[in-house]
Amino acid sequence: MEKTKAGLLLEQLQIVAQEKAQIDLIGTWFQGSQTYLDALAEEIVEVKTELQLGRQCYLEDELADLLWNIVCLIEHLELEEKVDQKQVFQRAVKKYTERVTARLPHETWDDVKVRQKLDLEKEFSKQ
Repeated sequence: MEKTKAGLLLEQLQIVAQEKAQIDLIGTWFQGSQTYLDALAEEIVEVKTELQLGRQCYLEDELADLLWNIVCLIEHLELEEKVDQKQVFQRAVKKYTERVTARLPHETWDDVKVRQKLDLEKEFSKQ
């Protein structure tokens, strides 16, 4: 599968986030992954504000901040050995492929969500 421009840009963002994570670890302001969870909450408010104001360039900038904080959060959760970054992306692709393009003809989005939750419960019970 050929990489899209957005996919390449996301890879570049991940590389910068890896570098930032190393800087975070030696800085004094960083409080673990919670730092990025808190920043996500703030950025969501800012995105909502820009949606109301209708200022496209500011909205895009706030969405970039939101994306940045998600990428940094995943990076730090991996450094904290709480997640496997590759697994997070693989789960996202699998989950939304099943919901969007791989549904059975009679299945709804909610049907697939229910099935996925049951599968996740089974996976968790095996851990």
